[in-house]
Amino acid sequence: MALQPAFALGCPEGMVAIPAASYRMGAAGRRPEELPAARVQVGAFCMGTHEVTNRQFAAFVAATGYRTVAERPLPAEQFPELSPSERRAGALVFRPVAEGEQIDELAGWHWVPGADWRHPEGPGSSIEHRLDHPVVQVAYTDAAAYAAWSGAALPSEAQWELAARGGLRDAVFGWGDTWDPRRANTWQGPFPHLDTGDDGHAGTAPVGSYPPNGYGLHDTTGNVWEWTRDWYAPGHGGLGQGPDPVVVDAAVSQDPRDPGVAKHVIKGGSFLCSPAYCSRYRPSAREAESPDTGTNHLGFRLVASLTAPPNPHG
Repeated sequence: MALQPAFALGCPEGMVAIPAASYRMGAAGRRPEELPAARVQVGAFCMGTHEVTNRQFAAFVAATGYRTVAERPLPAEQFPELSPSERRAGALVFRPVAEGEQIDELAGWHWVPGADWRHPEGPGSSIEHRLDHPVVQVAYTDAAAYAAWSGAALPSEAQWELAARGGLRDAVFGWGDTWDPRRANTWQGPFPHLDTGDDGHAGTAPVGSYPPNGYGLHDTTGNVWEWTRDWYAPGHGGLGQGPDPVVVDAAVSQDPRDPGVAKHVIKGGSFLCSPAYCSRYRPSAREAESPDTGTNHLGFRLVASLTAPPNPHG
């Protein structure tokens, strides 16, 4: 069910209202990290209709002079084993794997010096013709800095999942129970060798290229993964399965304070997900990412309170 326009009047421009709801977070019978399927109660909030774009992030950088994590050399104290040349600024980039090459969990991923939000695939790449694509190569710190500047916040995992479900109860996808590749930017073809782009795009797509869900949100399935505030923990941070909903209006899990395991929950899947590979483009699916890591398939969107003032930066 789509939102009534009157309900959205309390949201900043570019956002829609997500009504308060009790829903089943996670999914029984899916991947282990999605268990337990716990009943939670989330209050009403506003969410961006799409991921933050390169155009929007460029305005932030122009106004503040901000440098992303990927634009800063790796700190010597954190990587003492690396030489200065090996600590050059950069980020992770996925490149298709040639036929016949060995396939493992990290197949296709490369550390690329010079990769950053302006050069998502490294030197020689550009966002010149991708200003309305989601910004990528942003670490959690970068996303949080943009959120603070804009007067908004990053969503909690519970908020993100509720919004991605689009008002549907316990549906597998944001539109129902049957997979439809025409509704999202995902991988078509033999992974990780060839993305045919049969859905209209190979790599990221301009935001809003695919139909919205019932709340008016685009790209909660595929395109790019999205940061949430929650620190990753098995079992949704200990949420139970009792008969009464657990009220969740903030991040559930706490910072584990261990740099070796401290990762944030990311949601939504990306253009690299396919039924034969990750398939984590369901609302209940979740993955973990180090907060200091940028990749070319990870971005973010924002949330705000229903009574939030207009974005001071447009």
